[in-house]
Amino acid sequence: MRNLLAGLFCLIMLVSTGLAQHAPLHIEGTAGKFYLIHTVTAKENWYSIGRLYNASPHDLATYNNMSFDKPLDIGQQINIPLTTSNFDQRQRKGSGEALIPIYHTVQEKEWAFRLSSIYNDVPVSNLEKWNKLKRDDVKQGMELIVGFLKVKTDQSYFASNQLSTPVQQPPAVATVSAEKPKETRITDRPEPPVNGTTSKSTSVPPVSTASSTSGSEHTNIYAASHASGGFFSISYLGNNNKSFSGQAGTFKSTSGWTDGKYYALMNGVPVGTIIRISSSGKIVYAKVLGQLPEMKESNGLLIRISNAASAELGTGEGRFSVDVRY
Repeated sequence: MRNLLAGLFCLIMLVSTGLAQHAPLHIEGTAGKFYLIHTVTAKENWYSIGRLYNASPHDLATYNNMSFDKPLDIGQQINIPLTTSNFDQRQRKGSGEALIPIYHTVQEKEWAFRLSSIYNDVPVSNLEKWNKLKRDDVKQGMELIVGFLKVKTDQSYFASNQLSTPVQQPPAVATVSAEKPKETRITDRPEPPVNGTTSKSTSVPPVSTASSTSGSEHTNIYAASHASGGFFSISYLGNNNKSFSGQAGTFKSTSGWTDGKYYALMNGVPVGTIIRISSSGKIVYAKVLGQLPEMKESNGLLIRISNAASAELGTGEGRFSVDVRY
């Protein structure tokens, strides 16, 4: 009887270990402090876990505020820091290395550009390629690859048991504007009515917020021939009676230079809202695409606007003061 119980216990441990090792890796934490969670199984120690995740065993103990000399308990959870040595977002690996997908579960109101800003500004094109989908297909509940665990093929169980990519079945096919077929939609879902008017899906190119620019390298043809503050001025009602003042930055976009379609990123304002932006006596109207990206360059900013919009305002490079109403 005792031998039977011992055998059953070993069988259970082997099955649970196999399930744990085959489960997709899910990322935890915030920008700059990402980590994985590992559940300790039988006979594991700091050294074996370190080999599994390509991490220093002593660093793991320190990271978890635990004594390196104290044995680990079965079922105990250990946080595995993702660092430059074991976290890859460029799909670069050396000889004897393997890349294991790391996943993020899409939450409500998260979209491709939002995920890019959360995970070290990884290009949206990479997210599309890794997950075999278009940015418009991103929906709540999806499991998306946002990076890779880089391990040694001769040391990590993961390398010999490659984790498969969950099959995504997006409910709709991404669309491309017929008016400008070379531009890709940055919005991830149909935009709701704005300020009492019906808003159509708008095609704009991918946006980069890595650096500020006023768009001085372009000429705003639309602003030179129109005095309305942009295409979206006709949709602005301002019936919410909300106003804000603060610092603004810019992001690069090919939209707005000829069609006057200006865009903005701002926290606390519903996607699709048309806002009025004024600076130094000049006014433009922009459509909100989403929230400000969580990056140090956004610290202290009220809003980011497309460089075509800043060119019409004549604000120049760097930060500038604005008043926003909607």
